[in-house]
Amino acid sequence: MTAELVRGQNHPLSQARLEIRVSAGKPIVAAATLSDEQGKVTDAERVAHPGAPTLPGLEVPRQAAAAHRLAVDLDAMPDAVHRVHVLLALPTGAGGPARFGAVAAPFVAVTGLDGTEVASYTITGLETETAVVALELYRRQGAWKVRAVGQGYAGGLAELFTDQGLPQAHQLAGAIHDAVAQGMARSVAAPPPRTADGDRTRQAAAPTLGPDHGGSPYGTQTPQGTTGGRTGYPGGSAHTEPTDPSAPTQPSAPTAGGPIDYNHPRRRNSAPPPPPPTAPAAAPGLPAQPVAGDATGWSMDERLYNQVWGMFEDLARTTAAYRSAVDFAESRMDKELEQVLSDPRSRIGGQADAAREEARARHGRLVDEARQALDRDVAQLAAEADVVEPALPPAYASWDNPVWHGYRVPMEMPMALRLGDLHLPECAEVRIPMLVRLPLERGLWIDSGRAGSVDGSFHDAHDLRRMAMEAAVAHVARLLAVHPAGEFTVYVIDPAGSGAQTLVPLVQSGVLAAPPAVGAAGVADVLGKLTQRVDLVQMAVRGGAADALPPGFDTSQNLLVVNDFPHGFDDRAVTQLRYLADEGPAVGVHLMMVADREDAAAYGPLLDPLWRSLLRLTPVPDDHLADPWVGHAWTYEPSLVPPGSQVLQRVLDQVAAARTKHR
Repeated sequence: MTAELVRGQNHPLSQARLEIRVSAGKPIVAAATLSDEQGKVTDAERVAHPGAPTLPGLEVPRQAAAAHRLAVDLDAMPDAVHRVHVLLALPTGAGGPARFGAVAAPFVAVTGLDGTEVASYTITGLETETAVVALELYRRQGAWKVRAVGQGYAGGLAELFTDQGLPQAHQLAGAIHDAVAQGMARSVAAPPPRTADGDRTRQAAAPTLGPDHGGSPYGTQTPQGTTGGRTGYPGGSAHTEPTDPSAPTQPSAPTAGGPIDYNHPRRRNSAPPPPPPTAPAAAPGLPAQPVAGDATGWSMDERLYNQVWGMFEDLARTTAAYRSAVDFAESRMDKELEQVLSDPRSRIGGQADAAREEARARHGRLVDEARQALDRDVAQLAAEADVVEPALPPAYASWDNPVWHGYRVPMEMPMALRLGDLHLPECAEVRIPMLVRLPLERGLWIDSGRAGSVDGSFHDAHDLRRMAMEAAVAHVARLLAVHPAGEFTVYVIDPAGSGAQTLVPLVQSGVLAAPPAVGAAGVADVLGKLTQRVDLVQMAVRGGAADALPPGFDTSQNLLVVNDFPHGFDDRAVTQLRYLADEGPAVGVHLMMVADREDAAAYGPLLDPLWRSLLRLTPVPDDHLADPWVGHAWTYEPSLVPPGSQVLQRVLDQVAAARTKHR
């Protein structure tokens, strides 16, 4: 259970690798200090902040944001460090609130890497303070604990650092605010050469992306709440929450700080990764030439994974800067026009007309400047996408990528899987692959109930159901293709047989574990089999006998595809389905629903947790995904096989042949 702390209360920490999640009503700065037993910080090298975000065992965000994630590895802390203080501050010079009393009470949570909360603290009672020590992680008798502090400082970071004994506290505080101000107006047009500090790395969280209208994805899809820097992950869905936003949390990406920075799911060595490839020198005054794999990682796949999500963050931030500039131009023009109208002497006549024209002209200049900056940044990202897309491995590549023509069944599971593309309305020409980490941490829901799409096209119910099943088949084929032979098993429930035609490629190739289950009896049989599998694995794991499963037990990852839910489901079957959605992912049983939520409306709120637990995808372009930093509504497009292409059938044939050989 989560310990809800009050000021001064502490709680033991049983895990070394943690995340500190921060949420506030307005953008704030997150930082941390490493101090000795007396709580004193000896020098500025012991402060992690937006200008220097990584230290051994610690990584903080690079920008001000309303939601943050800080990565902590207590085992990587130097022996001289006995206390880690998590600091929050209001940015200066941004026109925002001048004191914490004017914003919602910040909320801070300590979580494990799986997103499970260990302790949380709502910082109440702040008034004139502009900086606060939120939490303290401290070492006591060889063990670590967390304490809720909530100590505020009206004098801001300078006063806070002075209180912690830091020399040159005022200079460091000024440097931090300067770094934040530069970061908030940052352009991605000509990034400096990246080094092993992880500027292009991801601390995947989710996908992370945010929740959708109907439930919860993204987590955080995503893109599973996250930091304001390069450390978030979009994978989630929607306007109503993030990235959950969620949202499931992934292992940290590499940085120069220590072993917390990168941990591949199957790699346990903590040696630093090799440096990324160096871009060729650009001519003076021109942007650096993009290079595929321009990110930190042990392999090209890992570098490309980090680079893709770095591009996502760049596009999110440059678009946020453009929208902010346009909003500022609008508000400035409105204010100037209001001032003209407020003076009765200048409401009419040539003076008033001139003032209005000047205000509108100034507005136009500001918008044009913002658009030019956006176009410059987008052009650089488009050039990077043109280089990266052809270099992607099959797991990350679109179905029309030539890499599929040389496809071979892999020997190991990749880091992630492409489920589609993401783009924003201001720059629709730049498409970012939507990658989710493997193994799947949540089920997928292909929504067959939408009546239209963002491009204005509309589809009748029959077409949408067919398109949803086509999207499901494409996702299933990709999941089968990226797993080694025999390590991914697919079951299908199609109670009324309505998806029989669309399922032909899966059925005829022989990649399914059994023919699609039909009728109530078929539903009960498959659900009973998978429910029993989850029970057996859970009992074995909890009993410490994971190697004592029955002979012939299928240890592969299992996927259940359900079409036309809730047709053919009684109350018992619905309960089993909810159980699989909740408990299955942890033991290798995953769920893919192809359904219209309205069809199950008779169950009322009973099924709300089911929909929220799934990552919602659509068979047509739809802007239901949100990123964890600024909440952009991203348009999602599914990854579909081009009409007339035989690539899916060829891939499935190879998967089936490898599966037969494996047996």
